Amino acid sequence: MKENDIENYLIREVKKRKGVCLKWVSPGNSGVPDRIVMNQKADFFIELKKPGEEPSPLQKFWIRKLTDLNKLVFVIDSKEGVDVFIRDVFSR
Repeated sequence: MKENDIENYLIREVKKRKGVCLKWVSPGNSGVPDRIVMNQKADFFIELKKPGEEPSPLQKFWIRKLTDLNKLVFVIDSKEGVDVFIRDVFSR
């Protein structure tokens, strides 16, 4: 399964629940998470990976930086991971 397949699945599942799933492109800031997911309760940063793949050192830097700012960051590498994320954040 490709990262893009997981990303498209995430987008569909978030939209089904009336959430927003934005692509995060930040010129000059390589390594930021791929997506920002928003629902009525909170915002979440999502780093998408191929199954079994780990974030790069630069991605880990951004994950730490965001979590130090009390932001919720999820690393998702499967459709099952998307399902867990959706269940956890859209049923709060």
